Amino acid sequence: MLVMVEAKQMLSERVYTTLREAILCGHFAAGAALKPQELAGTYGVSLAVVREALVRLVGDGLADRLTNRGFAVPTPSDRRWQDLAEARATFEPAMLRLAIERGDVEWEARVRAAHHRLARTPAYEKDAWTAAHREFHRALLDGCGNAMMLETFDRLWVASELVRVWATDLAPPRDHLGEHRALEESALARDADTAADLLARHVALTAAGLVE
Repeated sequence: MLVMVEAKQMLSERVYTTLREAILCGHFAAGAALKPQELAGTYGVSLAVVREALVRLVGDGLADRLTNRGFAVPTPSDRRWQDLAEARATFEPAMLRLAIERGDVEWEARVRAAHHRLARTPAYEKDAWTAAHREFHRALLDGCGNAMMLETFDRLWVASELVRVWATDLAPPRDHLGEHRALEESALARDADTAADLLARHVALTAAGLVE
C-alpha cells in the first residue's frame, strides 16, 4: 500500500511539474480548458493523478477551478493580477527595507552574485533567465531574516511568473538589465528609500503591461 501511495505521489509530482512548465511557457493559451480526461490520456496516468496536479496548480494561481466546468488557464484580464501586483508592490519593498537594515556581508555577496548571474544570462535562454531572475529577487529579500515573509514571497512569485510571461508579449520592451542593476546598486549602497521605490515600480510595471 505504501509503495502504491508513493508511486502515485511521484506521478502527480511529475504531471504537476510538466503542466506548470507548459502553462508558464505558453503551451496552453490564456483561458484554455485543462481537461482532466484528455490530460490523463496525454500523460498516461490516472484521472486522480491529473486532478491532484490540477488542484495544486489552482493553489499556485496557475489554473482556475470553474464551477461545473472543470479547470482552465487564467486570463490576463482578470482583476486578480492587479491585486497581486498591488500586494507585491506593498509587501516586497517593506521586506527589502528590512533586508537592507539587517543584511550582513554574506547577504551583500549573495545579492552581488545573483545579479551577476542574471546580467550574464541571455533573455532568450528562457529557463535559465527565469531561474536567475527569481534567484536575484529572492537574494535581495532574504536578508530580511523573516521566514514567514519569505514563504509569502515564494507563493506570490509563482503566480507572478504567469503575469510576467503575458506582459512580455503584450507590453512594450523594458530595460530589465537597467532596472535590476539599479536595484542592486541601491540595495548594496544601503539606500532603503531609493531601493524600496525602485522595487515597487519594478513590480507594478509588469502588471501595468497587461492593462496596456
